[in-house]
Amino acid sequence: MAAALRLGLLLFLSPLRAAEPSTELPSSPEASSKTRATAWKRGRSGPAPLTDVAKLCVCDLLVAQCDVNCCCDPDCSAEDFSLFTTCSVPIVTGDSRLCSQKAAIYSLDTEANPPERVFKLVDHINPSVFCIHATNYEQALSFSSPETPTAENFDQLLKKYGGATFSAEPNSWSMNSDASDPSDANKSYRYEYGVPIQTVDAFLRLPSPVVSSWCSDANPAGFLVHQATKCIRSISVENCGNIQAVSMLFYINSSILAVPKSSQMVNITVQSVVVQSLNGMRTLLNSRDVLRHPMILDELCINIVLGVSYHITYTDTGEIIEAAASFVLGAVNKEALSVQQSFEISFTQVNTNPVPFSGNPGYVVGLAVRAGFKPQGSGIIQNTNKYGQLTILQSTAHQDCLTAQEARTPVLFGYNMISGCKLRITAAMNCQPLAQVLLDLLMGQSFPEYVAPFGNSQAQDVLDWVPITHLRTSEQSSCQIPVALEIEVKWTKYGSLVNPQARIVNVTATTTTTTLKQLPLGRERTIPITSSVVFTDISSPAEPGYKAWPTINAKLPHDFFFPFV
Repeated sequence: MAAALRLGLLLFLSPLRAAEPSTELPSSPEASSKTRATAWKRGRSGPAPLTDVAKLCVCDLLVAQCDVNCCCDPDCSAEDFSLFTTCSVPIVTGDSRLCSQKAAIYSLDTEANPPERVFKLVDHINPSVFCIHATNYEQALSFSSPETPTAENFDQLLKKYGGATFSAEPNSWSMNSDASDPSDANKSYRYEYGVPIQTVDAFLRLPSPVVSSWCSDANPAGFLVHQATKCIRSISVENCGNIQAVSMLFYINSSILAVPKSSQMVNITVQSVVVQSLNGMRTLLNSRDVLRHPMILDELCINIVLGVSYHITYTDTGEIIEAAASFVLGAVNKEALSVQQSFEISFTQVNTNPVPFSGNPGYVVGLAVRAGFKPQGSGIIQNTNKYGQLTILQSTAHQDCLTAQEARTPVLFGYNMISGCKLRITAAMNCQPLAQVLLDLLMGQSFPEYVAPFGNSQAQDVLDWVPITHLRTSEQSSCQIPVALEIEVKWTKYGSLVNPQARIVNVTATTTTTTLKQLPLGRERTIPITSSVVFTDISSPAEPGYKAWPTINAKLPHDFFFPFV
C-alpha cells in the first residue's frame, strides 16, 4: 500500500519538475541581458509575413514587357535600367498599419557607367503609437480563391452569377423573424441616411441601370437618398399582361416598414396617374383609386408603366409615416421590343416645407444656390421667399430703384450675374432714410446668413453650411449710402477626378458705399445702383511632379517615316 502511494506521488510530481525553469545562472550579465532579449523577441514576434514586398510591383502594367521607369519590374533588364531617368515607385511596403515590416527600396546609381538600379530590403518601423504588432488572422490578408467552374457546378454558378447583378439579390433581403437576435428585443430602430427602405417581403425597389442600360430591379431605395434613374425594359406586346415590371401593382403591392425590423407597416398610396399617348400628349386622370392593369387593345399594349415617382414623408426620429407614388402610364405598339422607364424618389420631413435640391451631391450649373438662417439652438431654416434661395436685385424695364424693391432674381450656380437700377436724388431726400431704403433694395428683406456647401446638404447638418462673410468699403464722410453689392462665391471640385462634385467653400458679400453730397434746391442727380455675383473656381491644379505616364526624350531616325512624308 505504501509502495503504491509512493509510486503515484512520483508520477504526479514528475511533470511539475519538468516544467520548472532551470536554476543554472548565466555566466555573465551580458549573457543574461541577451537571453532576456531573445526570449522577449521570441514571445512577441508575429507570424511570418504573407506578402513578399520584394515581389510586389504596382507599376508593372505591361505583360512580358518592361515598363518605363518601373524599377521593380521583373521584365526589365540591366540595359533597360541604364536608360531610366528615375524610379516611379521608389519604395514598396505592405500594410502601413504594421509596427514593423520589410520595405523594398529602389533607386538609380547615376554615377555608375552605365547607370545601375540599386535594390535594398530594409526594416521599416512605424513611428505611430497605434500600430498592429502581429497579424494573426491570415484569411483577412488575402481574397478567397474563386470557385473553379466544372461540369458539375457550372449550372449552379451560372444561376448565381449569370445575371447583371448578384451582390444584392432580393432573396438575401428577406426578413426572417425566426432568426432574430434575442438581444435586439429592447433595441429601438430607426432609419438612417442611406439605409435601404424595408418592406414586408424585401426592400423598396428603385430600378436602375447597373452594367448596361437595361433595368435591374435589385437596386434598393436608400433612406433620404434622392434618386432619379432611367433604364430600358424589354417588352413583348403579346405577353405584356404577364410582365410584372410594367404593372402598377408591382410598385405598390408591398407595404413599407415604418422603422426597420418592426411590425408597423405603411401602405403605398397612389397620388396621381397620368396617361401618355403614343404622340407624347399627357392627360391627368381624375380618379386616383383606379388600378389600371396592362392589357392588349387593337394591337397595342396600354396601361404600361413608363414612370414612377415615390414621395416619402418621415419624422425627425427616422420613422416613415406616409408613402405615395405617382405614375405615368403609356402604350406601345406591336413593333416595340423595349420601353424606357424613369424612376424617382424624394423625401420630405413632416411639418416642414419641401425645398428643392440643386444637385446630388455637388451643385449643378444653372440651379439656384441654397441659403438660409440659423436661429439659436436649431438647424438651418431656409429662405421663405418664392425661390427659397439666395437672391439679388433684378433689373426692370423702367430702371427705377424706388419701384423695383420687390423684384428679385435667384443666384444660379456658375452664372456670373450683374443687375442694377438708377436712383434719382433730389435735394429734399434725407441721408439716413435713403441709406436704409437702398440697403433693403440691395440685400432684400431677408438676406441669408448661411449657404449650403452642396446641392443636397441637409438642414440639420449645421456645421457643414458655409457662413456668409460681410465686408464694407466706404469713404470718410458723415453721410454714406450703399450703391453696390458684390457677392463672390468660391467653389472647388470635390471628390474623384473622374466625377468631381462642385462644393461651395466661401461666400463674401461686399457692400460699397459713397458719399451723398447735399444738392442745391431745384437740382437733382442720378446714380447707378448695382448688384453682382462672381463665381471663382479655387480648385488646386494637379501637382507638376505627378504625371499620368512617364515620358522619354528620344530622337527618331531620319528615315523613320519613309516612304511617307
